[in-house]
Amino acid sequence: MKTEQRWDTLAADTRQRLEAAAAYIGAGKRVKAEDTVALLKAVIRSGDRVNIEGNNQKQADFLADCLNQVDPAEIHDLHMVQSCVPLASHLDMFERGIAKKLDFAFGGPQAGRVAKFIREGKIQLGAIHTYLELFGRYFLDLTPRVSLICAYEADREGNLYTGFNTEDTPVIAEATKFRQGIVIAQVNKIVDKLPRVDIPADWVDAVVESPKPFFIEPLFTRDPGLVTDNHVLLGMLALKGIYAEYKVKRINHGIGFLTSAIELILPTYGAELGLKGEVCTHMVLNPHPTMIPAIEAGWVDTIHCFGGELGMEEYVKARSDIFFTGPDGSLRSNRAFAQTAGHYALDMFIGGTLQIDEWGNSSTATANRVSGFGGAPNMGCDPKGRRHVTESWLKCGREVPHMADQIGNMPRGKRLVVQGAETFGEGRAPTFVEKLDAWQLAENAGLDLPPVMIYGDDVTHIVTEEGVAYLNRAPDMAARMAAIRAAAGYTEVGLKADPAETKRLREARIFMTPEDLGVDRNRANRDLLAARSMRDLVDISGGLYNPPARFRNW
Repeated sequence: MKTEQRWDTLAADTRQRLEAAAAYIGAGKRVKAEDTVALLKAVIRSGDRVNIEGNNQKQADFLADCLNQVDPAEIHDLHMVQSCVPLASHLDMFERGIAKKLDFAFGGPQAGRVAKFIREGKIQLGAIHTYLELFGRYFLDLTPRVSLICAYEADREGNLYTGFNTEDTPVIAEATKFRQGIVIAQVNKIVDKLPRVDIPADWVDAVVESPKPFFIEPLFTRDPGLVTDNHVLLGMLALKGIYAEYKVKRINHGIGFLTSAIELILPTYGAELGLKGEVCTHMVLNPHPTMIPAIEAGWVDTIHCFGGELGMEEYVKARSDIFFTGPDGSLRSNRAFAQTAGHYALDMFIGGTLQIDEWGNSSTATANRVSGFGGAPNMGCDPKGRRHVTESWLKCGREVPHMADQIGNMPRGKRLVVQGAETFGEGRAPTFVEKLDAWQLAENAGLDLPPVMIYGDDVTHIVTEEGVAYLNRAPDMAARMAAIRAAAGYTEVGLKADPAETKRLREARIFMTPEDLGVDRNRANRDLLAARSMRDLVDISGGLYNPPARFRNW
């Protein structure tokens, strides 16, 4: 006898959960703040896959705090799938036994604690993903059963306005709701009419007006006052040796003082090199305040943003020719679309790392600090699916020896993937190491593979105070490793460099010192910065930039 198959078990389960929560959900899907813990207990089951919107910046922090208040005897062993875990509350639930397994992309301020919990067995690590990789899995095998998101405002029907920091909200809400999951939103305010609708009400099951506005981290703000002469030197080397060499227009700048230095010397040193209109015209990055001088000087045509940046709201609104803004005038950031642009539409990624090994593999996941990768592996790779052509992409590909021979004499370009770093980092920890800490982390976490951020075969250039290593020009692995040693300075890797071999590399333009590039070390100082303080950035913006309080010293 044939047994009839049910095809609505997820929907039926969701109905049961929402029926259990019905007593707490009022008109307009509104839930009183004091009922939030009871709401979560009604809709979440032990072992569920749960997403708490933890972005680079905006956080569903009230909902995270409420989830930590449930009894671990009632709700436990949750599988957390979220792009970022930057709040203490995100990890508190692992300490309490509410959560057990974690799949994520970026650890940020909790990097040390994540590493500690992995060592102690408090976190069962699924994987450290890229953003796009994790978003893709939301729609396949890591779909959240319940998602806790955040927005600036909701109207009285439950529509959401995500505003300046949309970030991950659309991808989380869509993946969850269209797989019959439950979406709960915390908002700063419930209003009669929204500036625009970013998430429709029928994607949302409950709305909580938080007792206080959600937390936003100004993650991409760098104070020009902290840019050092060494940062300026690295910036000059990058501009002269790579930007000018390849005329790269479509770029992502990662987080860090190297890229901030580059942004701040575009209107000065970059102008001397005649690069205006030749580089940095189309960019994928958050609205970095250190981009203000270059934008004001007319360097930039387009910027698409992963998220917003606290204090840049009015500046972005006033520069709608540059940024993607909605009919209401505010920025519409979107991490999934920006990462897609970063993966396929860019010609160059430049960022930093905590460690680089002698083959050029790099990682921000060390034995004692698991910062995660964010979007770096998507932007810091050569996307094999790319089919459109730009000159800088072709030039980089032409310089790779024997590339065409590998695929039947078929020509192909290559993305520039640049790692820029001082040879010794924070606490005088060497950046260049013989073996990445990622190997030990893999052992601690029981991973099949060491968590590498960018694989060595994708890295085309390394910039240090020693010079620029053009790894894409190396004829073989031996020459490639020698170029890395030449860039590695007085680290354990750099001390193995052979001066005669380095000399041959310089003659072949595979490694070039500042002197080879015509970069005057004596000019590498803060005098080249177009803005030397946060106050300078405010003044250059015409008063539109409003730095967070912790960055104000006037």
